[in-house]
Amino acid sequence: MDLVLEAADRHLLTPYVYPAGWPEGEPCRQLLSLFVITNLGALALYLLFGTLSYYFIFDHELKKHPQFLENQVSREISYALRSLPWISIPTVALFFAEVRGYSKLYDNIEDSPYGWSGVFLSMLSFLFFTDMGIYWIHRGLHHKLFYKRFHKPHHLWKIATPFASHAFHPVDGFMQSLPYHVYPFLFPLHKVTYLGLYIFVNVWTISIHDGDYRVPRLLRHIINGSAHHTDHHLYFDYNYGQYFTLWDKIGGSYKSPTSFEGKGPHDFLRKLREK
Repeated sequence: MDLVLEAADRHLLTPYVYPAGWPEGEPCRQLLSLFVITNLGALALYLLFGTLSYYFIFDHELKKHPQFLENQVSREISYALRSLPWISIPTVALFFAEVRGYSKLYDNIEDSPYGWSGVFLSMLSFLFFTDMGIYWIHRGLHHKLFYKRFHKPHHLWKIATPFASHAFHPVDGFMQSLPYHVYPFLFPLHKVTYLGLYIFVNVWTISIHDGDYRVPRLLRHIINGSAHHTDHHLYFDYNYGQYFTLWDKIGGSYKSPTSFEGKGPHDFLRKLREK
C-alpha cells in the first residue's frame, strides 16, 4: 500500500491537499491518507467491476426467481456502501503497519530469494494460504454463536448479484479479508504483486456472485466458482471455499453444484416457464 500512498502524495496530496509543513512520513497524515485511499479504492473496485459484471455477465433472468428479493440490487449496494467504511478502519491499521515497514513486502525482484520464480511461487502460496484461511473463518462464521449476528445479513441474498459480493456486516467483511492482510506479515511478497493480488481477490469475490455458472468441465470440481457459491447461499452448510474446492473436500463440506446436475436456479426457472 505504500506504493499507492507514495503516488498519491507525489501527484495529489503534497502539492494540492496538505499544508506544505506537514511531512509525508508523519503518522497521523499517513493514517488519514490511507483511510481516504482505502475507501475510495474499495468503492471504485466494487462499483466498477460490480457494474461491469452486472450488465455484461450476470443473467438478468435470475431476477425472476422467487427467492430474488424486491429491490434487491439497490439493497445490496446500499448495504455494501454502509459497510465498507467500517471495514476499512481495521484494514487501514494493517496497511499502516505495512507502510511503517513491519511487513515482509519488498520492492525489487532482486530482493526475492528466488528471483522471478519466487514471485510466481509467492502468488500461488498467497492463493492457497488465503483460500485455507477464508475457508475456516467462513465456516466459523456459520457457527451459531456468530452466524445470526455477523454472517446472516450476507445470506439475505439467496440469488445473489455481483453487488452482493461486498454486502457484508463489517465484522464479517473484515474477518473474511483478514488472510489477505496477514499473508505479507508472514511471508515475503513483492509489492506490485501484492497490489495485483488485492485487485484480483476483489474481482474474484464479485465473480462468484455473478450468476454465471459456467466452468470448464475439467475444473468443475476443482475451482470454486459462482455455481458452488450460489449453492452456499441457498443451502448454507456447503462450499465455504474461496477459489478452490480443496478445503471443502477436506472438511467434508463439499457439495457438487446443483446447476451442474440440472437442478439449479436456471433449471427451476425453466420448469416454472413450462408450467
